[in-house]
Amino acid sequence: QLQASGGGLVQAGGSLRLSCAVSELTFRSYAWFRQAPGKEREFVGVIGNSHRIYYADSVKGRFTISRDNRKNTVYLEMNSLKPEDTAVYYCAVGNPILSSIRTYEGYRYWGQETLVTVSS
Repeated sequence: QLQASGGGLVQAGGSLRLSCAVSELTFRSYAWFRQAPGKEREFVGVIGNSHRIYYADSVKGRFTISRDNRKNTVYLEMNSLKPEDTAVYYCAVGNPILSSIRTYEGYRYWGQETLVTVSS
């Protein structure tokens, strides 16, 4: 089970931290995706068991993924937020192969959405 939280309304330039509580950290990859109104779901970032991390170019340098194994929680720290970051955000877990690590097909379980709204 996945439980995402932390979304909200923030002004441009502000910060938010999303959390995803995972029932168990037995998967290889823990990812964040987002979907803006009228757009397809897109990859945001992923952290693997080896702590290898990948980000979408659009968030690189602004967003940080981390995990706390003691709390079974994965985080998405979002800084310097822009209006174009407005979307519903999802956490997902799975065992994707490397070529699928940025695709939603690579993930088996999804948390419920949490809405992030960035005002200009």
